[in-house]
Amino acid sequence: MSRVSFTRNLQRHVACPPCTVEGATVQESLEAAFALYPRLRGYVLDEHGALRFHMAVFVDGVPVADRRGLTDPVSVASEIYVMQALSGG
Repeated sequence: MSRVSFTRNLQRHVACPPCTVEGATVQESLEAAFALYPRLRGYVLDEHGALRFHMAVFVDGVPVADRRGLTDPVSVASEIYVMQALSGG
């Protein structure tokens, strides 16, 4: 089972401690996490189920390639990290 972790910034808005979930893709893994923390969905995904523009997801330290379908594969030993993406100068 893969481990999903959320930044402290997200945890300030929604109680979402790290969790261990089943899933073969990022989408399946996030859906399992949203089943535990339903309010988190709106912070992470838009109304079409795509990753919001200001969010970033990393699987084993690599940013996901498919931000719309979240079809990037995950293994049972994967670490998925969900964070807010910041920009500016």
